[in-house]
Amino acid sequence: MERTRDFIEKLGFPKGDCNDLPTSTKTFPDGAQYRVEIPSVEGPASFEAVVEACKEYDVYIQRISQGSGIMLLTDDELKQMAEIGRHENLEVSLFVGPRGSWDITPMQLASAGKIAGLRSQGMDQLVYALEDVKRACDFGIRSILVADEGLLWLVNEFKKAGELPSDLVVKISVQMAQANPVSIRLIQDAGADTYNVPTDLTLARLAAIRQAIDIPIDIYVEAPDDVGGFIRHYDIPEIIRVAAPVYIKFGLRNSPNIYPSGTHLENTSIALCKERVRRAKIGLDMIKRYAPHLKTSEKGAEGLGVPVECVTAQ
Repeated sequence: MERTRDFIEKLGFPKGDCNDLPTSTKTFPDGAQYRVEIPSVEGPASFEAVVEACKEYDVYIQRISQGSGIMLLTDDELKQMAEIGRHENLEVSLFVGPRGSWDITPMQLASAGKIAGLRSQGMDQLVYALEDVKRACDFGIRSILVADEGLLWLVNEFKKAGELPSDLVVKISVQMAQANPVSIRLIQDAGADTYNVPTDLTLARLAAIRQAIDIPIDIYVEAPDDVGGFIRHYDIPEIIRVAAPVYIKFGLRNSPNIYPSGTHLENTSIALCKERVRRAKIGLDMIKRYAPHLKTSEKGAEGLGVPVECVTAQ
């Protein structure tokens, strides 16, 4: 076994999980160790609710993300999402659609097919997804969420060719589910800008991943029930220490899955968003209490996908 471990180390990876929990020396470009993300912000009304709740609870965030997909936002809603993000100097990360779970495939309903069900199904769906990305970029969006390796590769090629903006941030969904340093390095090399790890990784495994990659790690410190339901608030300081640079994400335990969302679920979405900010207040207070030396970023810091002015003629 040692021979195997030694060869893996020669390839540039840790010999095993980092049980000694080394402190990460990596940071965001501005020297910060952590940023805060509020996920599942499903439309302009929910986004406004997040902004107001941040003021109420004195919570400072750098990114919001959305899960229902670009394709399920009207042009006016897409424009509003970009405008709010630009005004607040926040990254707005929108999920690319369609994906398997919005398609005719039954895989996401099968006991062994939930992850496969989120992949892009066939070439047509990849084309549709790229059209979704182009539409969002035309409205000024500069951050997208993907859950398919092929789509990630294509987006990167489109960026290199000038078909998509070079400053487009590509965030990897927790649903892609790679959970070891080698697999995640492959995703980084394919063009990922931030990677959302599975919710159940130990500190030793997070530390090993950090040794192998340079891009920020996104991690739920409170996970929705359908991706684990863990509440790891007391782990936050150590997660940041070993995994920096990291986006800490405040999902919500004991809450309904409202994907895909819409006006029929708007009141529920708003209520959930407000509570996510309240949960963020609890988590950030733990940083102040136990690790006040940890550094966060200002809004609009380098590397954030803050929306730009709309370039579409619409």
